[in-house]
Amino acid sequence: MPPPPTPPGADFRIASIELDEDTIIWRNADIEQERRVAIFDLIEENTFKPLRAAERGALGPYDLTLAVQDGRLALTIAQEGGEVSEQLVLGLARFRRPIRDYFAICDSYYQAIRKATAAEIETIDMARRGVHNRAAELLMERLEGKIDTDFATARRLFTLICVLHIKG
Repeated sequence: MPPPPTPPGADFRIASIELDEDTIIWRNADIEQERRVAIFDLIEENTFKPLRAAERGALGPYDLTLAVQDGRLALTIAQEGGEVSEQLVLGLARFRRPIRDYFAICDSYYQAIRKATAAEIETIDMARRGVHNRAAELLMERLEGKIDTDFATARRLFTLICVLHIKG
């Protein structure tokens, strides 16, 4: 069965994104650059449709805030410049290993850029993309039935999830 038609005036995308400053890990300049690029790229092009909010008439664009609360990822979704439409909370247990793997491979990549051969850098970059892609697929699975999004958006969101701190 094909998806229902998009309502007139709907703009299912993220217009702005904010990370909860209390939970951000300030790792190093390389990770901060990844965060800035992910936010920029995400705002430039994304697909984001929170299903329950859209059913209630919140047709976007959306302001999104990511935070970690009690060891869970909280996504607070609001109409652009308006009131909160919904908050989704996802357990982070399934993301702990991909996050750890992603940071480890990124550290290797940034070290390789400084002293490795082009072939070594390419190999590490391929591994980094693989970890990132698998994590984006996991995020899409976890959002299924809650938020419709595309692969590129999920990849950028995963990058931003990586810079959040899991308290406790």
